[in-house]
Amino acid sequence: MSVVADVRSIVSRRELLLNLTVRELRGKYKGTVLGWGWSLLNPLATTIIFTLVFGFVLRVPPPTGVDGLSNYALFLLCALLPWNFLSAIMTGGMGSLVANANLIKKTAFPRQLLVISVATAGIVTFAIEMSVLLVVFLFFGVNSLFFIPALIPLLLLLALYGLGLGLLLSVVNVYFRDASHFVGIFMQIWFYATPIIYPRELVDRVIVDNPWVSTYQLDTLYALNPMVSFAEAFRDLLYHQRLPEANQMIYLVAVTAATLLLGMLAFNRWQGRLAEEL
Repeated sequence: MSVVADVRSIVSRRELLLNLTVRELRGKYKGTVLGWGWSLLNPLATTIIFTLVFGFVLRVPPPTGVDGLSNYALFLLCALLPWNFLSAIMTGGMGSLVANANLIKKTAFPRQLLVISVATAGIVTFAIEMSVLLVVFLFFGVNSLFFIPALIPLLLLLALYGLGLGLLLSVVNVYFRDASHFVGIFMQIWFYATPIIYPRELVDRVIVDNPWVSTYQLDTLYALNPMVSFAEAFRDLLYHQRLPEANQMIYLVAVTAATLLLGMLAFNRWQGRLAEEL
């Protein structure tokens, strides 16, 4: 089945996708006392911890934003929320096929919908978190509401990037159950390799002792990490109130398209024996 045929099949089953998304949203905090409050408390708790450690103890200086804004917690949240969003799509998508093994064995439907429903549910959660963040910015006298039209396509672009990785990891996890453990380790490394808890400018100040590697070359290699551009783009819109650089957005579009295509091709290639492997 070609990628185009896959897309048509998914679109034709949009009602099923909606039902799976609603199920994903309802089941996320089912049985908890605070319910959806955890979607706000979790990043809040993480922000408090990182702010205490890096903002007060290690004194990592946040860059100056719009109107002289210098607030480490706001600086952190601008990149932490997108990272949590990507992580939720990747890890949730990776386990979606295994978690729905009985459904896959009994019912014929596009299996990709299970991964896509994780992404669409993540969009709802992320949209709520970003709305709260915009209100917090208003509390600090920064009105970022004018940049919502630019935030929406950036949000969707990050969702598609995460979906591509989720599709790939979901089928890998079926055939190779150790994948989740390797991905967990990789996500920790990826987190600290992304300017989330520290400003990008700190990387530019790194002095490389190796004479064969210049600081410029290291910075170029560092910039190949797509989450560097995503984190900087969200900070540009919210913290600095400026549009991201054009070459940065072109790179993100290209990487997202390639990742999504790779994920769809890999899923299509290996989905034939899912029922047997599960």
